[in-house]
Amino acid sequence: MTVEHIIRLPWPPADLSPNSRAHHMARARAVKKYRTDAGLMALAKGCRDLGCERLTVEITFYPPDKRRRDTDNMLASIKAGLDGIADATGVDDSQWHYGLARGEPVKGGCVLIHVIPSDSDNWKRIGDLADDMVRGAVS
Repeated sequence: MTVEHIIRLPWPPADLSPNSRAHHMARARAVKKYRTDAGLMALAKGCRDLGCERLTVEITFYPPDKRRRDTDNMLASIKAGLDGIADATGVDDSQWHYGLARGEPVKGGCVLIHVIPSDSDNWKRIGDLADDMVRGAVS
């Protein structure tokens, strides 16, 4: 049985933005805090050593206001949080499959991380299909 988890992270601090001009030590403190907090939130939701090789991670950004934001910058801003979740789950984030979405603005902003353990057989089928598509065997 696959147990899914939803983790609510706070909106990342401005120091974690790729466009930030923060001093490197201020950025390092922000990274450490966001990573630690995200790991603790994941553990509180039961994401401890999930015992699988891969994860599907669906990320939904709920910004604090209506300003336009690049999805790639939002994703880069939560990298420390994703690393904290990887620490908690015991699954290296290089073995994650991502889905990204943007929700409506909410007061203070937040990021919802939906963690879905993936079985190896399903990933093998998807990999085989992708290989066939790359070779042109399947359209």
